[in-house]
Amino acid sequence: MTDKRMLTGDRPTGKLHLGHYVGSLANRVKLQDTYNCYFIIADLHMLTTKPSRGDIENISSNAREMVLDYLACGIDPAKSVIYLQSAVHEVYEMNLFFEMLVTVPRLQRVPSLKEMAKSANLNEMPLGLLGYPVLQAADILMPRAHLVPVGKDNEAHVELTREIARRFNSMYGEVFPIPEVLVGEVPTLVGTDGNAKMSKSLGNAIYLSDDAKTVEKKVKGMYTDPNRIRADIPGTVEGNPVFIYHDVFNPDKAEVDDLKDRYRNGKVGDVEVKDKLTKAINSFLDPIRERREGYASKSGYVDEVIFSGTRKMQEEARQTLLEMKKAMGLTGAWNKISRKAEKFRKKQQ
Repeated sequence: MTDKRMLTGDRPTGKLHLGHYVGSLANRVKLQDTYNCYFIIADLHMLTTKPSRGDIENISSNAREMVLDYLACGIDPAKSVIYLQSAVHEVYEMNLFFEMLVTVPRLQRVPSLKEMAKSANLNEMPLGLLGYPVLQAADILMPRAHLVPVGKDNEAHVELTREIARRFNSMYGEVFPIPEVLVGEVPTLVGTDGNAKMSKSLGNAIYLSDDAKTVEKKVKGMYTDPNRIRADIPGTVEGNPVFIYHDVFNPDKAEVDDLKDRYRNGKVGDVEVKDKLTKAINSFLDPIRERREGYASKSGYVDEVIFSGTRKMQEEARQTLLEMKKAMGLTGAWNKISRKAEKFRKKQQ
């Protein structure tokens, strides 16, 4: 095991889907044998767009479902630290320090923030959402991560983290590594509706925990070539969500090539193409569903994984924050005041 570290994670808003898998989860599983891995349950980030009491009350149940997906996909808690963000209080202080190192105009240039506000039906951007990438920088730099596997939409956030780390190191001394970003082989997976990336809020997702019948129903309803009203009409393969999914999830490349060729020549119907995609996705999900069911049957196991991981992260965070404060000179001020106060108290006795 290398001494290199990796951090990534998700907001606890529910179960994970195929887009999460190809965008980041697959990389996490591959890299956990070569990196010290930290996976964040980002409940503070969730508050930027879902701050209601009901949303907050659902954090624990959503976190369990999300971690079940982690475990089912192959993330091993013996190799990785899975932790609850809000329980690691050092991140609040780190966020404050980093806020001093970035300007509002720089944050306003982060492209994903306006889209997040729009998706959450926010007419105006809350300060917390504008500062989302700064808190994300605190998450990444708290374990002093060298690598951050993310989806395409978070790549700009990691670039801001790199800027903050460089600025801190330049002002106070070398405390943080400059993290590298790793985008998944399929940076953005289009949703089943063909209109946008796969998303829980848009209702165009196939979940890692969906049963076989649900997958079949969702695939049957998938968007294809709107100009192809009959099977004997030549269809478009490029940009067609059904074939995008075939390329990603169907390991039988000869079958995929044959379907594409016949589709282009009007010699295969959407029913056959979708039936074979259903079979491919269910074959991909079968072992994940089986492992998920096994972990879910162990009452309290997922909570123990989160609790133990959070304890480990709390200790890691204390060390990082101490190093930050030493570099900044903040420990010196308090130490001087404490020593003088102690002398004064002794004189009064």
